[in-house]
Amino acid sequence: MVWVFFLQSFKLLGFLDVQSVPCARESVLYGSVGSLVVGLGHFLATSRVRRSCDFAVGGFICTMLGYWFYCRYNLAQQRIRQRMLKEGMRNRILFEGSSLDPERKLTGNERSDS
Repeated sequence: MVWVFFLQSFKLLGFLDVQSVPCARESVLYGSVGSLVVGLGHFLATSRVRRSCDFAVGGFICTMLGYWFYCRYNLAQQRIRQRMLKEGMRNRILFEGSSLDPERKLTGNERSDS
C-alpha cells in the first residue's frame, strides 16, 4: 500500500502535475538549486537571515521561470523539426519513383516526353 503513493504523480501547489507536464520537473529542480545558491551566497556575504531567505525565494522564482521558458522554447523547436521531418519523409515515400521525385535524374527520352 505504501508503494501506491510513490506511483502516483506529484502535484506542485495542488495543480501542476510535475510528472506529466513537460519541463516542469527540471524547472523545479533547477529552481531549488538556484534558490540554494542565491540564498546561501547572500547569507555568506551579508549574514542577514531573513533577507537571505527573501533572496532565495526570488532566486527560485527567477531560475525556475528562466529554465521553464528556455526548456519550452527548445521543446517547441524540436516539435517543429519533427513535424518537418515527418512531412519530408511522407513526401519522399509519396513521390519516390515518380516524375515529381527531385532526386530522379531525367534521361534524354524522358525529357522529350514531358
